[in-house]
Amino acid sequence: MPKQLLAASEEKMKKSLESLNKEFSSVRTGKANPAILNGIQVDYWGVATPLYQVASISAPDSQTITVKPYDKSLVKTIEKAILTAELGLNPGNDGEMVRIPIPPLNEATRKDLVKTVKKLAEDNKVAIRNIRRDVIDGLKKLEKDSLISEDALRQYSDEAQKLTDKYIAEIDKSAKDKELSIMSI
Repeated sequence: MPKQLLAASEEKMKKSLESLNKEFSSVRTGKANPAILNGIQVDYWGVATPLYQVASISAPDSQTITVKPYDKSLVKTIEKAILTAELGLNPGNDGEMVRIPIPPLNEATRKDLVKTVKKLAEDNKVAIRNIRRDVIDGLKKLEKDSLISEDALRQYSDEAQKLTDKYIAEIDKSAKDKELSIMSI
């Protein structure tokens, strides 16, 4: 039973780390990255549809993202969706595709993006610690119900702490890598 609690908590911690890395991919750096458009929804036949399902998104060079819709009638809709997403991007269309020039980041913008990265990392660290707290509460309940001994409680609690330390270190590493990519010119 305690091993199942630890395994379930590790799975939750992995998902939290994967979620963080997905969020990091949407934080823009100075280079064109199609992932910054991941959260954009387009009105397609009255249904909010993710942009990647209605168009091909690519980065032909480091300063441009192109969005080529499968249905040409969506060009203006896609352009409007990108503008209203408040990503700081200014798309333009040529009737067949949307071209999004990626402006170089200035120092103030870079610092703001680093703050965003640090906040995302801290939020995920809190989530990891909450998972640890839930596991330890579950272990204490097992000990209270006399299903595990006090020594086993201490041992499993230490294992939960080691898992927490491992995933927090991975979050710190991911955040540091993202900060370096944002600050590099």
